[in-house]
Amino acid sequence: MFKPVPSEEIYRKLLHGLVVFFPVGVFYGPTYFHVCPRIIAAFCLGVLLLSFAIELFRFRSKIFGSWYFSTFGSLLREEERFQLTGATFVASSIFLCSFLSLQSERMAASAFLCMSLFVLGDAAAALTGKSMGRFAIGQKTLEGGLGCFGVCLVLSYLVFPILPGFLAKWGGGLSFGQCAVLALLVSVMELFPIKIRGYQMNDNLYVPVVATLFAYFALLP
Repeated sequence: MFKPVPSEEIYRKLLHGLVVFFPVGVFYGPTYFHVCPRIIAAFCLGVLLLSFAIELFRFRSKIFGSWYFSTFGSLLREEERFQLTGATFVASSIFLCSFLSLQSERMAASAFLCMSLFVLGDAAAALTGKSMGRFAIGQKTLEGGLGCFGVCLVLSYLVFPILPGFLAKWGGGLSFGQCAVLALLVSVMELFPIKIRGYQMNDNLYVPVVATLFAYFALLP
């Protein structure tokens, strides 16, 4: 039986899903829009700095903070009211992946794949967990993890191989086994956040980066 998903969570994940335009831009910008990869990385850095500036102002300025919470407060998780929002961590991982993409076309393909899998897989995990979740794992659910795995597997095995130019820059084909391993990695990291000395790291920051490096060094032919 499905449970109703709060409208705030739906809006939050719809906005989260729009982030996929960044990896699309990182991968296709140089080819289709003839934008230098370094300019794209610099743009991603600018987005990150802007996000940090907004965070600073909302903590330091009562007027701006009041406006920010009245406008976006319904989209924030409780803990984000007093610390950095998920959006800033997402902007951080986008910049890091865009920087990695400068290393080679194969790295750019890996970053495009893994950033997209995390963005869409994370959205699937949240919506599946909220609507179907029964078996809790910390603050998340097994059903959410399975939803993330399914979306990542379908995207990597069925969608990305037919995207223009992807396999050429990737350097070969994607086997079902490779896609399953990558989908499992993303979903497990999303389901079990890393803790360092009691501090839980935000998965928006490290999952796309770790997955990108794993795909490049362990999966590429």
